[in-house]
Amino acid sequence: MEFGRRTFVRATGLAALGAWDHDWNRLRRVLTGRLVLPGDAGYDEVRRPYNLVYAHRRPAAVALCADESDVARCLEFAARHRVRVAARSGGHSYAGYSTPEDGLVVDLTALHRIRFGPRDAVEVGAGTRMIDLYGALARRGRLLPAGSCPSVGIGGLALGGGISVVGRKHGLTCDHLRAARVVTPDGRLHRVDAGTEPDLFWALRGGGGGNVGVVTSFTFDTAPAHDVAVFGATFPPGAAVDVLGAWQEWIAASPDDLWTACAVVSGDPPGVAVDGTWSGPPDALRPVLDRLLARLSPAGVTVTPMDYLTAMRYFAGCRPQCPPDEGTPFVASSRMLHRPADPARVADLLDGRPAGWVQFDSFGGAIGRVRPDATPFPHRRAVSSAQTYVPVGTVDEGRARRILADLRDGIGGGTGYVNYIDPDMPDWGTAYYGANLPRLRRVARRHDPDRVLAFPQNVQGAS
Repeated sequence: MEFGRRTFVRATGLAALGAWDHDWNRLRRVLTGRLVLPGDAGYDEVRRPYNLVYAHRRPAAVALCADESDVARCLEFAARHRVRVAARSGGHSYAGYSTPEDGLVVDLTALHRIRFGPRDAVEVGAGTRMIDLYGALARRGRLLPAGSCPSVGIGGLALGGGISVVGRKHGLTCDHLRAARVVTPDGRLHRVDAGTEPDLFWALRGGGGGNVGVVTSFTFDTAPAHDVAVFGATFPPGAAVDVLGAWQEWIAASPDDLWTACAVVSGDPPGVAVDGTWSGPPDALRPVLDRLLARLSPAGVTVTPMDYLTAMRYFAGCRPQCPPDEGTPFVASSRMLHRPADPARVADLLDGRPAGWVQFDSFGGAIGRVRPDATPFPHRRAVSSAQTYVPVGTVDEGRARRILADLRDGIGGGTGYVNYIDPDMPDWGTAYYGANLPRLRRVARRHDPDRVLAFPQNVQGAS
């Protein structure tokens, strides 16, 4: 269902806003939720991004939206007055794009309703945190493959793709999207699915946040929840080259029930560890795991059966409960690998570094059975993703960015994952969207011709 602009304006009272000047108090008076300005109580708390590298940014206002009509009012105000605007679901943008300097933050935290429908489809408000969604799904006996960080919002995660610890069995988060409600910068509310505005629906399944509109809710199909075996293996110093090499060969021949990650950590020499999940019969894991470990000399191995919710809480660090999550300073990037990385090169890049790590996540399986152009997420043939990460604190920000660039560019691959968005990514439009960039850019221009949703890596600015 789609409301025409005139209908939606009448329905939400936006007709009264036609004579606005650039006056935040007028926006404040028409919102159902709260508008927080500099100097207001709570401003420093609500403006704070997760990545504290960008904690200095001071938006002109933060709109704590109570409903869809508030979102539309904010976009109408931003379009009319050429105010920089960004939606914020969980605030975890790696580049801090959900906290624009001197702009308007459209905060969706209050849009967190979770409602089940026919055939166990679930409608999820765009401000819902992952840990809350996993709890609601577990009570229904269902699962949705999605991220592990507990305070990440479903909005940003799903719009960029959504990598999970059961992705090889169940695919990406965006592969389960069946419908969405989205407000475009012209103030129109769209209810989109595969048969209604299919181009806009296509753009929401991996096209990145902030490119075509502000999604207020998602409808996903779900799968029956199942138990998993969570495993981990540690290795002695100096094993990084052998472990990463063996791990990359191992994942290439592994069944869909296996998801696994290999982390190589800076040091002298670099450290290495492997963990993962097994979604198949418990007894079938041991021979699969032995195909990796028989070639190596692990220092320790654990295998722990868990129900799905317990496993999600484990990877989220929420056992017995989630610790306070006030953010952290870091720089990060990524590469999507279509062939194995050179293990010796990776170890050399991290050898002797004071900080930094690379985590390789296995791809393939259900992720790879989707055509690269079926969604904007183009990396369907990747063998793994490589997230590069350097905390700021152990080293200063300038040095952290130099280490990050060495890791990102030294690993190679030329493409990256938009949810690990990097303001310094070379040729970022092609890196994130590949051959899907021209179509995604056309959809964005159609729905945001005035570039209301402008930010440094909006697809309309990609070359």
